[in-house]
Amino acid sequence: MTSPATRSAWLRWTALLPVLALVALALTLGRDLGTVPVIVVALLLAGAVLAAVHHAEVIAHRVGEPYGSLILAVAVTVIEVGLIVTLMISGGEGTASLARDTVFAATMITCNGILGLSILVGSLHHGLVVFNREGTGSALATVTAVATLCLVLPTFTTAQPGPVFSPSQLAFAASASLVLYGLFVVTQTGRHRDFFLPIGSDGAPIESADDDHDGPAGSTTARSLVLLVVALVAVVGLAKVESPAIESAVASAGLPPSFVGVVIALLVLAPETLAAVNAARRDRVQISLNLALGSAMASIGLTIPAIAVVSIWLDGPLELGLGPTQMVLLALTVVVGMLTVVPGRATRLQGGVHLVLLAGFVFLAANP
Repeated sequence: MTSPATRSAWLRWTALLPVLALVALALTLGRDLGTVPVIVVALLLAGAVLAAVHHAEVIAHRVGEPYGSLILAVAVTVIEVGLIVTLMISGGEGTASLARDTVFAATMITCNGILGLSILVGSLHHGLVVFNREGTGSALATVTAVATLCLVLPTFTTAQPGPVFSPSQLAFAASASLVLYGLFVVTQTGRHRDFFLPIGSDGAPIESADDDHDGPAGSTTARSLVLLVVALVAVVGLAKVESPAIESAVASAGLPPSFVGVVIALLVLAPETLAAVNAARRDRVQISLNLALGSAMASIGLTIPAIAVVSIWLDGPLELGLGPTQMVLLALTVVVGMLTVVPGRATRLQGGVHLVLLAGFVFLAANP
């Protein structure tokens, strides 16, 4: 028999909301919804996001950094890949650029939105924020390499017309993405793990986000792991359920269809954004940067190989190459990001600059 404490844990909102959201997903997936169901689904989606953040923080407290942020980034990305693949298989030729648009939106949101918001919130609460420039710089360099290989080069290759790779080029880009992501994970969790730990004002690594407390019990961590997966599945699934309503709203506002990808990317990345902001409030900006750059890297490094495999069974081209405006925004993000992380400390100014770049991306996505 379960103990009263265990029963009480399963009756908390952090356990009930993910389950309710998953039930709502099963009841609404593939159906046309009216106004009231759309509102209910939106509320459950928001609740699942908050629950996912809670359980991610429980797991991170148990396993420590950088494993906690790595688990959340990979979990969200794997489910995001599943959503993209499902939409591409069911969408036909109209989804030729879906992977590119989604991955680029995720990159801009993580490298400018999550990173900038974390620095801004941290500096507003603590003045000057400090982080490990070796780990953060290497993460940004890896993101730059993977993004250039997978999203920039297809625009300039000549083996096939259009911003697409030939089959051999796509295979190389997919393999290179996996190799770089694997090398980064080994570095982050292996010999140089201390490069990705939060640091104090003296520059010394801090092993735990809550140094004076023991981690949660094993049963609590296991329960949070299960509920985190449930919450993330619900978040991505309900985002897909809401997509017709989002498409209608985007069309009614006169925005381009590609803007739907930006909205969905914002929804999918909401758990990581809130987790990063919470870490910044606790003066653990390094955890926030691990989440931001790790998510960007996983989004490219896992999505492109998966899409490369799926493209074998898809009809039509797979457009990966960015347009001129998008390449300028990516280059500006990389340059500003390097200038932000090289000193190993930042103020609200750097956070504001990155948020303005995100605003520029969103504005130009709405007004290309």
